[in-house]
Parts: sequence; structure tokens; C-alpha cells
Amino acid sequence: MKWRIPLVCCALALTAWPQTDDLRRSNLESFDYVWKTIRDKHWDPKLGGLDWNAVRDRMRPEMEKARTLEEARAILQRMLALLRVSHCAILPTEAALSVRGEGGPGTLGIDVRVIGGHALVTSIAGDSPAAHAGIETGWEVVKTGSAPIAPMIATIEKTYAGSTLRELMLTRAIDQRLHGDIGQQTTVMFVDGEDRKLERKLTFAQAPGTLTQFGYLPPMYVSIDAKRVRPDIGYFGLNVFLEPTRVMEAFTNAVQSCADCRGFIVDVRGNPGGIGAMAMGLAGWFVSKAGERLGTLYLRDSTLNFVIFPRAEPFAGPLAILVDGASASTSEIFAGGLQDLGRARIFGSRTAGAALPSVIEMLPNGDGFQYPIANYVSEGGKALEGRGVIPDTIAEPTRQALLRHQDTALDAAIDWIQHQAGK
Repeated sequence: MKWRIPLVCCALALTAWPQTDDLRRSNLESFDYVWKTIRDKHWDPKLGGLDWNAVRDRMRPEMEKARTLEEARAILQRMLALLRVSHCAILPTEAALSVRGEGGPGTLGIDVRVIGGHALVTSIAGDSPAAHAGIETGWEVVKTGSAPIAPMIATIEKTYAGSTLRELMLTRAIDQRLHGDIGQQTTVMFVDGEDRKLERKLTFAQAPGTLTQFGYLPPMYVSIDAKRVRPDIGYFGLNVFLEPTRVMEAFTNAVQSCADCRGFIVDVRGNPGGIGAMAMGLAGWFVSKAGERLGTLYLRDSTLNFVIFPRAEPFAGPLAILVDGASASTSEIFAGGLQDLGRARIFGSRTAGAALPSVIEMLPNGDGFQYPIANYVSEGGKALEGRGVIPDTIAEPTRQALLRHQDTALDAAIDWIQHQAGK
């Protein structure tokens, strides 16, 4: 997923402002920009047979009559709905700014997911500010600084109601609140396991891993976690598909050192994607037949086949892949492709359904505009966009399990491997 945010943008409130000359002009400019962008950048130049010129002629006069920002937003949303494709949307200003993912390079070491409408800590990085402060999994984050979390959750849930993108956008927005400048202090309010409200002053520290940047993505730290979760079960966790040389070397070492293992687990929960070709490289360690594919990416002027090139001695044991609603793009291509080939069993919760390269831009009227620029079809003929990868075993976190320091998806994968190895 790509993010293109101008350095200067107009942040409008979400109330129903009356139409002014400036607002009317910015709404018309936004209409024209959205219409032209779809015409010029949609992966299907024919737009599925839709007469896009006729759509403009019919709907631009409606925009000229719009009295509020909300009316203008509704017109644009109706226009995009005619395309019948997912992830083509107008985002209210607050939602667009919340999900852009630019909170700063410093981290608190807290990973959060929204479960049942509550922002719950799902993991704590070792040797992090949160770990030193005694924060525990299962605690709820209710406020960062002076800003409560609940209104932001409500706004994003409303914007993405019924969308597979919901968890990804919620995760991105809260993660932004939990990052800042290294050395800067912040106050975070939690609700602990006994439902007590606790405030902790935390100082942002440098994130683990190495800092890298690719395309329109914001700078990100690439973090690798290679280990054995049991003496005979290997594990490789990756937070983003970037830095191919270092990641592929580490992955190669992890798989080769586990040649005698009962099974192997790849964890891409929370991984938003990155370089698509890396999925083919990792998959090559688990496929022995030449010519297998993870799927096909259709761009406006070209087609990219995700062909797997098997390694000389691939790992032949049971393979489990862990995913969640914040697994997107390359993570979905990797997991969904190997699932279709019958080579991996997927554990966790449905992925983001954001397999396509997409862009979020800020419009002249302050709203955000998200649009995809390609179409992806898995090897099994499924369009992952707007659908996601459906796990073979649903294993979602709960507050009770988190408070007991249990990882439901990982535990389910370990149990499955142990049973498979005994057959």
C-alpha cells in the first residue's frame, strides 16, 4: 500500500459547513481531480465498460449544487461506487490524517489491535520503554497525551464499516499515536487487567531493526525475529517486506538451520506488505515443483506473474503462516498463494484484503482519496482485494487470552504442526 501525502494540506472540520465560494471551488477541484485520476490511473482503461465521460456530465452539476462538505463527499462516494471495486473511497479528513502512518521514528514498543471496540496491547517488545514500565498484554490504551482513543476508533470504524480494511486502518491510526520523536516523552493512559486506570510516562526510543524507505511508504524499521518456538519448530517473524538482501539472508539461515525441524512458522501479522518480489523468494523455500505461481498482478499496461523459483533443498515439513487484519499486500500474496497451492495452513484472522498497490492522496477540500492502481488474482483464481485471505483455522486474540500472555494463533499453529508430524 502506498501513501502520498502533500507537505501542505487543508484540514477541514467534520461538521456540516455551509457552502462558501472557497469551499465550492475546492469541492469542484476535488471532483475534477478524482474523475481524472480514475480515468488515467485505473488498471482497467475501459473501467469495466462504464461510460466515465457520461458519469462526469451527470454528476458534476450535482457537485456545483452541493451546500456542505458532507454533501460533496457523498457525491464523490456515489461516483466511485459506480466502479464496483474495493478500496476506492473518499476518507473524511480526520480519518485520512489518522491512517497516514507518520507518527515519528521513536517507538514505545507497544503493538495494539482493536478488539471489540477497545485498543488492546497484543505484544510488548523486549527491552522497550513499555517493557521497562511494566505494561502488559491485554491492557487497554484509552488515551495518548491528552487525546482519547475512543473517538478516533469510532470515526475509522464508521468510515470502514463492512470493509476488510477496518483492522488495518485502526491499527495504523493507533500505531501513529504510539510513535514520536526519539527522546520525547508522552503520557499514555491504560486500563489494566483489574480494570484500573493507570497513567505511564514513557519516552520514545529507537525502534529495533534498521531504518529503510521504499517508494511512497514512510520510513520504516525492518525487524526480524528468527528463533525456535519449540526445540523442533522453527519461527520467522517479519514486520515489513523491505530490505531484501538482509531479510532473505536471515530467512535462508532460519530455514536451513531448521532442516531437521518438525515444522516451520512464518508470522506476517501486522505486516503491511512492501516489495512484492520478496514473496516469491520466501515461497521458494517451501515449494519443490518448478513453475508454480503465487498469483498474477494486472497493471494498466502490463502483467506480473508471481512465479516461485524453488530452492535446491526446500523445507518439506508442515508450514504454518500467521496472519491478521493488519496483514496486507505482499503478506496476503505470500499467504494466499501458498494456501492456494496447498503448501501452507493459515492461522489467525482474515487479512486486510489490500493486496493491490494503492495510493491515498489529500484532495483540495481536505478529504482523503484512496484508489488502487492494479488488480491481483491469486493462483486459485480469487481476487484478494476486498476479500482477504481467509485462515484455515480462525484463531483471534481475546482480552482474556492476552492477559494470560497467550498467543492464540501461534498456539494453534504449534498444535497443528505437532499433530501433523505425528501422522
